[in-house]
This record gives sequence, C-alpha cells and structure tokens, in this order.
Amino acid sequence: MRAGPGLCRVLVALAGSAHAPASAGAAECRQALAIGLDVSGSVDAEEYRLQRDGLAAALIHPDVQAAFLQIPSAPVALAIYEWSGTLDQRLILPWTVIDSPAALAEASATLRRAGRRSAARTTAIGTALSWGAALLADRTQCWQATLDLTGDGSSNEGPRPAAVEIGEVTVNALAIGIGSSLRLDQAETELDELVAYFEAEVIRGPGAFVEVASGFSDFEAAMERKLLRELQTMAVGQAPSGPGPAPRRAQ
Repeated sequence: MRAGPGLCRVLVALAGSAHAPASAGAAECRQALAIGLDVSGSVDAEEYRLQRDGLAAALIHPDVQAAFLQIPSAPVALAIYEWSGTLDQRLILPWTVIDSPAALAEASATLRRAGRRSAARTTAIGTALSWGAALLADRTQCWQATLDLTGDGSSNEGPRPAAVEIGEVTVNALAIGIGSSLRLDQAETELDELVAYFEAEVIRGPGAFVEVASGFSDFEAAMERKLLRELQTMAVGQAPSGPGPAPRRAQ
C-alpha cells in the first residue's frame, strides 16, 4: 500500500515528536475535526441532553484523550456546531487547538454549558455539510480535514447531501436509532435503512464510515468508538481496531 502525503506527515511527526526540543516553533496541525450535532425537531429535550452530554463525556474519556494527544508536535484542531434546517446552524465550540488535557476539559465544559436554542424542525443535511466544509476551510494548514455529522433521520430540506461539493474533506457519520417505541425488528430495520442512506448520500473520502448508536442512550459509547477510530494513528497496513463492535463502513 502506498502512503498518502497526510499519512507520511503523521509518521514523520510520530518519529520526531519524542525528540523535539521544548523550544521548537509553533506546533503543526495534523487534523482539523469539525463535529456537527443534529438538533432538528425529531430530537426532543432529553435526546438533546443525551447527545450533548454524551459528546462532552466522550471527549474526556481517557482513551479518547490519549488519542487526541498522541502526537504533541502536531495536535488536532476541534470545532463543534449544531444544525437542523437550512437557516439553523450554530457554532458551539470555535476552533480550539487540543494540545493538553486542560484544553479537552475546557472543550467538554463549553459543550455542557451550551443551552438549546429554538431551531427549525426540518433536517437539512446538505446545508449541514456545506456549513461544516466552510468551517474546515478556515483550517487549511491542517494535514487532514474531517467532518462528523450525527443524525437520526434523512434530509427533508435543502440540497441533496450527495450533490454538495465539499472539496477534500472526509465525512463520517453517526447514525442514531430512534426506535424505542418500536418492536425490536422494526427498530433494527429502520436503523439499517438510515445507515444505508448515510452510506449512499452523506459519507465520503478515504476510509469514510458510519458509526451506529442504537439510541440516544447509546450515543456516548458510540461517539467514543467513532473518535477513537478517527484519531488513532495506524501503522501502514494495520487493520483498524477499537472498543465495541466494528462500525459499518463504506468506501
């Protein structure tokens, strides 16, 4: 397998980070990671809390923290926003360089402090993609650009997600099941259909994948798996690994 330029830079950073002097210049950015949370009308108050607090907790999980901080000489830049309809996007965490446990703790606290704002009941995934890509365009100095979108349903407003041009951005998704009041087989069928939709319409780029949460109560664990998969640096040819069941993936 031939390593791409982004991976080559990561491997060089890994080799040199242990020997870099404390007086070295400003750290490089190995990855810009933007996370977009679905707050459309299908997400009630309790589900909103579970999603927000689940991400906040996942960010400070010891394994996730270690993955963020594994290359001190080339940290990750993180931004978080909420989205629903075509006119409803809100930045919760502006671009933050995650270069210490304190930076992660503050990002988590900022997320927990964010109150819910009224938003459209519609679901505009295409607009959420465009908004996230524009956010990532502010971090072109980073070696990789990754956009995460969470969602519990398909787009019903705005441009078709697959038709949105976002440049060289890898898009991953976290599909959330909402079948708590459904029979188990029906809930599983609906979640399978949502995963298939995200695979066909939303995710793109090298190694893009869909992680699955069976419901909002499973969001924290699913987000931990997702972040670990996105952040852990793999040796060339090494198979992806991580806690929990293997996520579904495409491409």
